[in-house]
Amino acid sequence: MRTLTLRSRLLRGLTASTAVATLAAGLAACGGESDAATTSGSAASGTVTVGALSNGAARQTDLKVSEVKSISAELPKSVAKSGKLVIGVGALPAGFPPLAYVGQDQKTLTGAEPDLGRLVAAVLGLKPEVKNSTWENLFVGIDSGKVDVAFTNVTDTEERKKKYEFASYRQDNLAFEVPKKSTWNFAGDYENLAGRTVSVGAGTNQEKLLLEWKAKLAKEGKKLTVKYFQDNNSVYLALSSGKIDAYFGPNPGISYHITQTAKTPNPTRNAGKFSGAGATLQGLIAATAKKDSGLAKPVADAINHLIKDGQYAKWLAAWNLSNEAVSTSQINPPGLPLDNS
Repeated sequence: MRTLTLRSRLLRGLTASTAVATLAAGLAACGGESDAATTSGSAASGTVTVGALSNGAARQTDLKVSEVKSISAELPKSVAKSGKLVIGVGALPAGFPPLAYVGQDQKTLTGAEPDLGRLVAAVLGLKPEVKNSTWENLFVGIDSGKVDVAFTNVTDTEERKKKYEFASYRQDNLAFEVPKKSTWNFAGDYENLAGRTVSVGAGTNQEKLLLEWKAKLAKEGKKLTVKYFQDNNSVYLALSSGKIDAYFGPNPGISYHITQTAKTPNPTRNAGKFSGAGATLQGLIAATAKKDSGLAKPVADAINHLIKDGQYAKWLAAWNLSNEAVSTSQINPPGLPLDNS
């Protein structure tokens, strides 16, 4: 199955109103790149505020993080000498809540991804400098050396390993969203989709999976109905009215929508996740640096320090993404194969 661009995968998890709002905010930045404010703490202060300016998408949490000398000593000399970690995020023009988007002050980049970048910078004793760009220009920035490392929902693939090195930090998952009152759960088995009606975005990774399951069920004499809608508002109207049983989409976008519906008449919940890489491989999201830059190891060690000390779990919980936790950050772990990259 193919790996879609970050924008095509995540924007399908947004409501139309959110997409319009974030688009308007993102367009305030001219061209393909902007420098995002880093107002959520620095290594010097020892405190990183995660979930700042999130407009209700996260629980703002102050995390105490100090430099770990044994890890910062692993940094390439050029990065250590600069005193800063240039963090790339590919969220222009529209952003993708809850991972990266313009915050409620209409200028500061917030989201789970830049927050983790700031936490890692603190462990490395570096000042975080976040650069926001388009998805395409993000990789231009890494290639040119203008960006040290990207934290922006990049899936680890064997194709990308030809040019980049990785330090994994989240599972790459899809999920099923259902009304909170629903008793149905996916439980990782396509068999319990029999008799269900599920909505999915056309041309997506999740559509390919769903159609494969539909074909398997058909061979067993069972029916899975797949429905398509023009926008996410229509999807969620169908979900709340009972016209569909579930929506199948990217887990982060669904996690975000769950936070937005929590206090409405039609709250939703997560009914089960599935690896974006399919049944045989757990897809992984990874910090991405130029190949042979020497950054993958100190970044992975910094993430593992955050995991061991508990800040990693608090970061995920703040953004309602605990179901994408990894037990350890791996350097260049097995990625989507070349015929699926």
